[in-house]
Amino acid sequence: MELSEIIPHIEALIFASEKPLTATEIVELINNAFGFMEERIHIEQVEAALEGIHEKYQSEFYPFEVLQSGGGWQFLTKKMYHKTVVQLNGDKFLRRLSNAALETLAIIAYKQPITKGEIETIRGVNSDYSVQKLLEKELILISGRNEELPGKPLLYTTSKNFMDYFGINSPNDLPKIKEVLAEQAVDATIIKPEDFISDTTHTQEETGIIVVNAQGELLVDNTPSTNSQSPSDDDTKDEVEHSKE
Repeated sequence: MELSEIIPHIEALIFASEKPLTATEIVELINNAFGFMEERIHIEQVEAALEGIHEKYQSEFYPFEVLQSGGGWQFLTKKMYHKTVVQLNGDKFLRRLSNAALETLAIIAYKQPITKGEIETIRGVNSDYSVQKLLEKELILISGRNEELPGKPLLYTTSKNFMDYFGINSPNDLPKIKEVLAEQAVDATIIKPEDFISDTTHTQEETGIIVVNAQGELLVDNTPSTNSQSPSDDDTKDEVEHSKE
């Protein structure tokens, strides 16, 4: 089959599928549909067709696009139309993960497979509720048990829904921790001794005390130096007795 003949079938499969389809799955489905053909299609043909389809729907004419997400190819609404589409799903579509759930999910994503005990050791708090919520949302799944630990605790990993939710194809697409930390790094301000040297030199008696406020501004306190110590109870008592005399 020519690519021009394959493309409509691939589009129909992706559109009708409830889950992302990989190129391998598309090859199998099309070959099964046209089993009578002497020349079966190959994955190279499907991959070339997918690239063409991807480019086709990048046009501003279409409100949706075909992207690799969640481990396969699927039709997705373009970002500029999200506020319109969200009305069809109401609060369910808008519901966000709590900070605790996001923290737990991040630990699982980067440390998977991982036990709940290991998650709690990293977080420092009980994570039963967060893990349960992530399971209910099908963002994580139970992948087995750790046979080496006492009690053989359950192991948790991210799911295909997790990849679809965050628009990635595998956990390997997650940003490296070093890259995240590098983006958050802030260059230190280099302070040189000469930055604090004024062109005119004054003594403390002439100018007062130099103070640096919270905004980093230099201020001069010209208030005369006084003894701020409050009189002791004994001093006050002596003054009262003296006045009586």
